[in-house]
Amino acid sequence: MLQHPDYNSPLALKSFLDENGMAMQKKFGQNFLVNEDARKKIIDCLDVTENTKVWEVGPGLGAMTDELLRRGVNLTAFEIDHGFARLVRQFFEDYSEKGKFELVEGDVLKTWKKYCDEKGSADRFFGNLPYNVAATIIADTINEGIRFEKAVVTIQKEVAQRMTAKEGSENYSSFSVLCQWAYDIKNVVDLAGGNFWPVPNVASRAVLMTRKENFPCCNNPKLFMKMIRQLFASRRKTIRNNMLGLAGGAEKTDKVLEMAGIKASERAENLSVAELLKLSDCLNEVM
Repeated sequence: MLQHPDYNSPLALKSFLDENGMAMQKKFGQNFLVNEDARKKIIDCLDVTENTKVWEVGPGLGAMTDELLRRGVNLTAFEIDHGFARLVRQFFEDYSEKGKFELVEGDVLKTWKKYCDEKGSADRFFGNLPYNVAATIIADTINEGIRFEKAVVTIQKEVAQRMTAKEGSENYSSFSVLCQWAYDIKNVVDLAGGNFWPVPNVASRAVLMTRKENFPCCNNPKLFMKMIRQLFASRRKTIRNNMLGLAGGAEKTDKVLEMAGIKASERAENLSVAELLKLSDCLNEVM
């Protein structure tokens, strides 16, 4: 079994990559969290026990993977980088033989759904997610009706702020609504660039997403998701103007707004998740 590098030492990590003819790839947003205390704090929040099913996105060289497997989880890791995938397979060969570790190679945005269809979802979701993947994969899983019991993701701070933004704020978006509909979201820790190697030029934040026990249902989830995307795509338009196409004309739109108790001149950015859910149910009733 291949020996792990020192996950806390940028110099050791660089030497290891050089020895294996590899380099970090900017296109994949690769940065290793070299602060051991931060890694443990983040994994503690995931709240795993023996045999908890966990999905990890972007294991890199396996610093977090190693910590998770030591805690006895059943781990599936999704890795796009062929070089990292090759090394991670060797690092955790023993766990693979015991049926505790599986690696899915390729772009997680293209592989997770097929894997889920074949082998089912996980209890926990975890990853240090690059900016271009973070919002998309979180939104995609919710859109597909998958809500993990708990998810801990380390993401660009701006993405985290969008996830927790409240109505009336500039960061409030359809992504905020989607995340807050499905999960209770709590900030875990802010991580300045110096916690990573290579040092990124953005600040990061780890957030804990806990599946809502009393999930606020809506009568037509697909319609709700379509509606919020459309409302926020033209966020400066009034609700009435945005709803015309969705409801199928002025008469139906006015009826929907009256049923929902929302003024025609209101804008989506000022409506709470609960108000948007009610609006969606009224729209579903009229259509």
